[in-house]
Amino acid sequence: MKKVLLLVAVVSAFSFVSCKKDRVCSCISDTPGATANEVTYIKSKKNNALENCMSTKQTIGTTVVTITCTLK
Repeated sequence: MKKVLLLVAVVSAFSFVSCKKDRVCSCISDTPGATANEVTYIKSKKNNALENCMSTKQTIGTTVVTITCTLK
């Protein structure tokens, strides 16, 4: 019985630990000669970093530039 309680306690402790780590968002535009830009989100959950990564948009003057971002 003690082993079962110990196992339940350990599993419960792991469930409260969040999976936060540094996440890197790599973005590149569709313009010729464009280089990739990277943004690092420090100690971020994957869903939060993905949401921030995908919300990156850019408008140069009246030209809308398509930027493709991926989370590494």
